[in-house]
Parts: sequence; structure tokens; C-alpha cells
Amino acid sequence: MTEGTAVQAQLGHRTGALSAPRGNSRLDRAARFVRRNRAVAIGLGIVAVLALVAIFAPWMAPVGPDEQNLRARVLPPFWAEGGSLEFPLGTDQLGRDIFSRIVLGSRISLGLASITIVIAASIGVSLGLLAGYYGGAVDATIMRLTDIQLSLPYLIFAIGILAILGPSLTNLIVVMVLNSWAAYARLIRVSALSLREREFVLAAQSLGSSGSRVLLRHILPNVAAPAIVITSFRFADMIILEASLSFLGLGVQPPLPSWGGMLGEGREYFTTAWWLTTFPGLAIILSALGANILGDSIRDYLDPQLRKL
Repeated sequence: MTEGTAVQAQLGHRTGALSAPRGNSRLDRAARFVRRNRAVAIGLGIVAVLALVAIFAPWMAPVGPDEQNLRARVLPPFWAEGGSLEFPLGTDQLGRDIFSRIVLGSRISLGLASITIVIAASIGVSLGLLAGYYGGAVDATIMRLTDIQLSLPYLIFAIGILAILGPSLTNLIVVMVLNSWAAYARLIRVSALSLREREFVLAAQSLGSSGSRVLLRHILPNVAAPAIVITSFRFADMIILEASLSFLGLGVQPPLPSWGGMLGEGREYFTTAWWLTTFPGLAIILSALGANILGDSIRDYLDPQLRKL
């Protein structure tokens, strides 16, 4: 080996020693966490499947959700006696295909939950940041509003609002947002109270940064983790709330299909046609279960003590 080759080898060895170790990026850590925790894969799988079903619902549904076939009323699933592969999950009292209604109903149920979470998170995080950072009268006013909202028997409150204003998608979204924003505001306020005394925030203030700049550049990124965690749990709550209101006839109105509405329509046939309520109920359970499992996994990953990497 020549002297130049030896020097290059030595430099290469030192460079390799100084370089960052492989497999230590955020993506690698997340992949290791998923491999070590089966619950993560289950939650991700359920949520991913439901998202794909909602996105490709028009192409997956064999018939329209309101297409009636009175000659095929109350047919059981295809594996039961009297069932047909034309209607894999059976038909309802009007001869409508249960499978098509569940698939297309996923767009309504999951879409409403997603829209509600985005609006509620935007309102709650903003108010929580203002309350925690500025304190004083701003904090007292926002927290009293959250106390009022959290003290209400919410389902009764929602039923009253929808009974007065009338059932519609807009009113349903308003009612669901009112159910969620306070949880964000309380959690983010606590985080902002802690962060406003940290050195990097004090340093930004001493350099003349405005309050809005400090909130957006320094505090907001540091409250993203708890906001993501609570979002995953609130998503499951929104699915159940929408299903509850639609079951009572105050949520999504016909002809739009929704899982809760299907439960309400099929409850009179529970003893004679179990599939009318079983399959929409399973869809609600699976979606809420997947969101909750994913929320637990995100919380564990974002907490270094629970992550154990």
C-alpha cells in the first residue's frame, strides 16, 4: 500500500467514525417502533383500510346507496340461506344493498369526523395558545368558556340545538365542533403555560419578537405532539357522536347514507334481520377502535419513556 493510499484509507476511516450512525433517523426510529409494537400495525391497518374505502367508495360500491329492489327485500348475507352474491351483505327493508350503503356511508361518517376535527383543533389550539401565553383576563375568559362547555350534558345539549335549528350537515358540524374544541384548549393551554417560561421563548422575547411570532415560531411547533395525540382520540369520539345523532334522526338525513342512520333504520328488524344493524355497527366499532389504537401508539411513540428505543 502506497503512502497516499494509506492516508486516504485513514481519512476515510475517520470520516466514517465522525458520520452519523445509520438507522438513527426519525423514519428509522418510527419503523423500529412499528416492528416492535403489533398494536401500531393493527391501528394503522384499520385506519388505512377505512381511508381507502372512503376514497374509492364510488368505485367499490356495486350499486347506488338508494337503488331499491323491492323483489329483493330483507335478503340475508350471501353465506346464509336465501342469500345472494349479488348482495354480499344482504339488503334492507327497501331492497337496498347493505354493502354499498356501508361503503358509501364511510365517506359521510369519516368525512364529517375529519372536517369536525380540523375545525375544532384550529379553534381549540388557537384559544389554548392565547390563554397560556398571555394569561390574565384572556386566560380567565377562555377558561370560563371551556368550563361552561365541559359542564354541559352534551348529548342532551346537542339534541336540543338540532331540534331547534333543524337537522342538517352544517348544523351537525357546528354541534360536533362545540363538543371538541374545549378539550384542545385545555390541553394546549397547559403546554403553553410551561413553554412561555422556557429559555428559548424568553430569548426570542428579549430579541424583540412579537407575541404572534413567538406563538407561531416557537410555541406552536412544541405543542404539536399533544395536539396530534388528542386528535386521534377525538376522531373516534366524533365518529360515535355522529352515529348517535344520526341514530336518533338528528344527524345525517336521507337519502345520504350514514352508519348511524342505518342502525336507526334497522333497529325495528333486529330480531328478524340481524344484518341490518350488525354490519353498520361493526363499521362504527372498527373505525373507533382503529383510531383509539393509533392514538395510543402515537402517544407511546412521542413519549421517550414509553417508546423505549
